[in-house]
Amino acid sequence: MGKRIAVVGTGALGGYVGGYLAQAGMDVTLIDFWPENIEAIRARGLELDGVTPEERFAVTKARTMHLTEVQDLARQKPVDIAFVAVKSYDTEWATALIRQYLAPDGYVVSLQNCLNEERIAGVVGWGKTVGMVASLISVDMYEPARIRRTVAKGGDKHTVFRVGEVHGRITKRVEELREMVAMIDSAKTTTNLWGERWSKLCQNGMKNGVSAATGLTGIDCDRNDAIRRFSIRLGGEAVRVGQALGYQIEKIGKLDPETLARASEGDVAALDEIETILRPGSNTNPNPRADIQRPSMAQDIRKGRRTEIEFMNGYVAERGTYIGVPAPTHAKLTDIVKRVERREIEAAPALLGG
Repeated sequence: MGKRIAVVGTGALGGYVGGYLAQAGMDVTLIDFWPENIEAIRARGLELDGVTPEERFAVTKARTMHLTEVQDLARQKPVDIAFVAVKSYDTEWATALIRQYLAPDGYVVSLQNCLNEERIAGVVGWGKTVGMVASLISVDMYEPARIRRTVAKGGDKHTVFRVGEVHGRITKRVEELREMVAMIDSAKTTTNLWGERWSKLCQNGMKNGVSAATGLTGIDCDRNDAIRRFSIRLGGEAVRVGQALGYQIEKIGKLDPETLARASEGDVAALDEIETILRPGSNTNPNPRADIQRPSMAQDIRKGRRTEIEFMNGYVAERGTYIGVPAPTHAKLTDIVKRVERREIEAAPALLGG
């Protein structure tokens, strides 16, 4: 018998991964608390799109559940793998929702932006907690039941999915999980989940809140000299906090962590190297949608939704205070984005000196 899979949170990333697994013939149940989304999936299927014609299709094979229907799982086969793909602030309740329907050897996968494994483990225990980093995937749910990927697949150029146990050992279940998501895009198992997680946090911390605060696309943030330097300071501070916490930080996209940290601290040669990579025009961007692409947090601001800023830049600032390595740029950005989110101020480049 195949594994029973539940996706708790059928937004952009949860819907994309769950949709692909269902299309591959797996037993997938999509659970969401946005009624219009579930009703649209039931009416016309979950429509996925990408940057090539082959990535455009409708998923009609997945089962769906409104939040109020989850109790029906009690009369069904237990869940073997539960992907929690909600915003970080919804992690605990979403995990508690699915916990009672897990098989005895079932487990929960954090398919999220931030470091939520500890929150999940607080609900189901560390033994039922697995991490999965989705790196440089960039997906957007622009309408109910319609998701588009705005960057090319990683293929052999970039490993998108990194699957790992919290204890760092390679187990049968993470190998199995890697095989599943490898049907979607490039994937690997990792013995360094925490380093991978912190690397992704550094990357998100340099992009998401900056776009949310300025109202600019990701590429326009990189075009602006002042905002690009602000992002570099964010990256460098996050690297130093992570190093102090003992993480072995993986490469941050194309950026070497130590070089990024030195660039943020005024090392001229390091800054030139980092800016050469970040500055648009320095490298060819194969993404045809690069000029309109906005990180998820900027999408949240445009849609009037709560952001994850406290769990991203706010988390770096909090961990920095804890370990004695200040991250003032992260604290500043967190405050600005919260004010934009509350509509006390309008998003604008000038907020970050741009």
